[in-house]
Amino acid sequence: MEKKEIRKKIVSELKKLDKSTYEQHSFEIAKKLYQLPVWKKANTVALTISRPPEVDTWQIIRSGWLEGKRMVVPKCHPETKQMAFRQITSFTQLESVYFGLYEPKEDETDEVRQQELDLIIVPGVAFNFYGYRIGFGGGYYDRYLQHFNGETMSLAFSLQLCQVLPVEKHDIPVKAIMTEKDYFSF
Repeated sequence: MEKKEIRKKIVSELKKLDKSTYEQHSFEIAKKLYQLPVWKKANTVALTISRPPEVDTWQIIRSGWLEGKRMVVPKCHPETKQMAFRQITSFTQLESVYFGLYEPKEDETDEVRQQELDLIIVPGVAFNFYGYRIGFGGGYYDRYLQHFNGETMSLAFSLQLCQVLPVEKHDIPVKAIMTEKDYFSF
């Protein structure tokens, strides 16, 4: 199957998750994340602001703040297809942009350089058992990760795991995937 077909199929399956299952699975994933050495060692964590049916990252941001971590979220620049991570210290520093996505307000947040990031939690729709993923189609993360040498991982519901995914030469795998059931390290 092509990436578009897989994306459509997985999103359709994700939308079937009831609220209780979505919340419980997101909680289980976050709880397991907090036990990992990669989380405990990270001072600066980069991740997107989720929207259902993605694994909930709002609770992860709150926990990071409570632990004194610097939490940074992406600001995408569609005209250049690039993104930069900016530190947020409050959800009021976010604004709704295209497709209902939340991004940091540039006039209220500071950009954080790539070499300052300890862990990037990379979003995606579908994942294989080698760390490759199908994202949401913009290619922002593959471009950003080309020159990133730090820790990367993805958070996913187990139904997002696929035996086979088409992989292109520009695709960059993550180093680990956490689901509500399992942890895979590559």
